[in-house]
Amino acid sequence: MAWLEYLLPLIFLFPLSAMAVIVMALRNLHDARVRSPFDAHQLREPGQALRDRLDRAFAGLFLNGALGPIVTLAPLVYGMGRMLFATEQNWFEWALYGALSTLLVLLYCFLLIRDFQRIRRLKLGLACELAVGQELARLIRPEAHPYYVFHDVPGNGTRIDHVVVTPCGVFVVETRARTRPFTPSGQEINLVNVERERLRFPGWSERQPLERTRELTRWMADWLAQQTGREVPVMGVLTLPGWNVEASEAPDDLLVVSGENLSLTLAELCPGEFDPAAHDAAIAALRERAARVEQLNAATD
Repeated sequence: MAWLEYLLPLIFLFPLSAMAVIVMALRNLHDARVRSPFDAHQLREPGQALRDRLDRAFAGLFLNGALGPIVTLAPLVYGMGRMLFATEQNWFEWALYGALSTLLVLLYCFLLIRDFQRIRRLKLGLACELAVGQELARLIRPEAHPYYVFHDVPGNGTRIDHVVVTPCGVFVVETRARTRPFTPSGQEINLVNVERERLRFPGWSERQPLERTRELTRWMADWLAQQTGREVPVMGVLTLPGWNVEASEAPDDLLVVSGENLSLTLAELCPGEFDPAAHDAAIAALRERAARVEQLNAATD
């Protein structure tokens, strides 16, 4: 039967179809949207709408880049199957399969170029929104303000999540994310007990977060003393977002909290005497270090 010559070659397309299904299922695997562990609302930053569009653009780039080879190979694979089952070789038909594959290659090249151009435009728009957002932030965080926050500060071979400078001292803030377990009935267990040398989570305990926070705190105190020529009061803070912290046996040299209302907590703490000259010198040293790191990153890029 002649129609079998066109039906049987479809068998060779099954592996390609399976790969296409997997690609479609994974197209939204990367979702950069994150939600607050405090109220489950989506966390929004300057340019959040552009960030969401950029995520969708990358998803489209992944889809076109992964599906392109699969779709363009489909006519050739089907044509090879036709050559196996056909009783007569029709070179015009084989030429049509080749031409169709060529047209599909050109189409996906156009789609990839379009995706790259869209991502470049979105990145430029996001950079502009972030720059304006940083300038507007000076309204509530001017340079002369006694409170200053630094993010991703390089130190001791790693990066410190946050460094907060207040009129009363400097705080090294580290964040640890841990998955909360559930009871067999489905109830969430989110209580962590803080001891002097360990954190006792439901079912396991950890020492490393406390040790690491202490290590970074000591490094920051030594580094600021070296840079400013003054003794700077530095205190370590470990935050565990989403957990209820039982800190009755917590160490005196560290603060372990869930992170909710952290700004109010730090505003009330006073780890030591901090005169205005040391305060300004500490901010200047941290700003200089952040600027130097940005220059190094720009040079390597």
